[in-house]
Amino acid sequence: MKKTGLFISFEGIDGAGKSTHIEGLAAAFKAQGRQVTLTREPGGTPLAEKLREMVLHDAMDSLTEALLIFAARRDHLQNVIEPALARGDVVLCDRFTDATFAYQGSGRGFDLRVLQQLETWVQETSHGLRQPDVTVWFELDPAIAAVRLAGARVPDRFEAQPVEFFQKVSDGYAARAHSDAQRFVRLDAAQTREAVWQQLHQNFVQRGWLSTRAT
Repeated sequence: MKKTGLFISFEGIDGAGKSTHIEGLAAAFKAQGRQVTLTREPGGTPLAEKLREMVLHDAMDSLTEALLIFAARRDHLQNVIEPALARGDVVLCDRFTDATFAYQGSGRGFDLRVLQQLETWVQETSHGLRQPDVTVWFELDPAIAAVRLAGARVPDRFEAQPVEFFQKVSDGYAARAHSDAQRFVRLDAAQTREAVWQQLHQNFVQRGWLSTRAT
């Protein structure tokens, strides 16, 4: 019997530690014989990666930024996400549309109605609006995230923003989680790496998607 595809996104402000756990979850699914597509946004395709570099490093206004992000998302959906789900893969995506509402909407103060319209245009499929089956939100105080990021690397246009910006982003994530609570898994990312992993792994065990043995 063909396995059903799963679409799981990972969200959180820079410094929340989600990247490490994406790799861990990919390994856990692979250990159970699942095919895993590991990807990210903006990015995931050659075109979308080019647009990512523009968004992260080139000066632009908020509307241009939003349009580029959704253009990258459309290409990503058409060429990576939808084909992988059709094959029955587990798709693990480092950020998706919730990040756009958090960063461009709440952080930048861009019109949420425009973002909602773009979301509808870009993500509409024959089965309805494409959203992740589960969104894992690594919730972290922006002040703690700033300490973690200090001196880690040369910051891009987003990482260079002040703590106040990331507080708005965090508030944006909270609003998205409130509006779609069944889709969101909220993790306390201030805990140790091992404790965060246990929270994450246990949630997927409870859903019947992973075995009880943690990796």
